[in-house]
Amino acid sequence: MNQAKYLSLSLLSLGLVIFAVVLQQVGYQGVSFLPCPLCILQRVGYLAIAIFCFIAAGFDPLNPLRKVFHVLAAAAAAYGLSVATRQVWLLSHPESSCGIDPLETWINQFQLAKGLPWLFKADGLCSAKLPAILGLQVPEWSLFWFAFFLLVLAVSFFKKTTK
Repeated sequence: MNQAKYLSLSLLSLGLVIFAVVLQQVGYQGVSFLPCPLCILQRVGYLAIAIFCFIAAGFDPLNPLRKVFHVLAAAAAAYGLSVATRQVWLLSHPESSCGIDPLETWINQFQLAKGLPWLFKADGLCSAKLPAILGLQVPEWSLFWFAFFLLVLAVSFFKKTTK
């Protein structure tokens, strides 16, 4: 994968986090999308993809460290995919959610949640049905984007790199 593609993936991933923050702060169709604990964990996944792709873009294509950061970005995408899958499952099984999630208390105790509450503080319910955006719930969109990142990173990992 060339430098431009890494930077594109990095910017797309950051753009998705920015979009989530806008939904949280501004809302959509008069509803504020408060992030649940799983949403916060997905934000961490998107930020990790962005950081690892950005770092990979800085290395020469033949440098082995580029592959290391490529694999780390793919691992972050796989992590995010698993978290998004769990949240989509919770949307279809709302009886499984028990109100305040113990994970919320744990996440909100991190320094990041205290220092940047607008980005990392969990306030919502994981099984809350919010207005659909272009026919899909936010966790379904997140599942799609993590699958996209993982697919792109997996396919490009096995392509021959040339300078």
